Amino acid sequence: MCPHDPSCPNAEAKDREAARTVAAHPEQGWSLLCNGVVLFEDTGELLPNGVVIAPHRPTDLASSAA
Repeated sequence: MCPHDPSCPNAEAKDREAARTVAAHPEQGWSLLCNGVVLFEDTGELLPNGVVIAPHRPTDLASSAA
């Protein structure tokens, strides 16, 4: 359970990346968020249930719209 006030978004929420960082390892390219999400520097994510979210950089959206 999140100890923060207000509580961090859960791992299933669309804004899950807004959760606070509890462990940062920039030398390895990842951070652990309060909600259990592992956030990678390439914007990929690993959710606590094992689901992988592919990198989703804003520039990817611009190139797919063209």
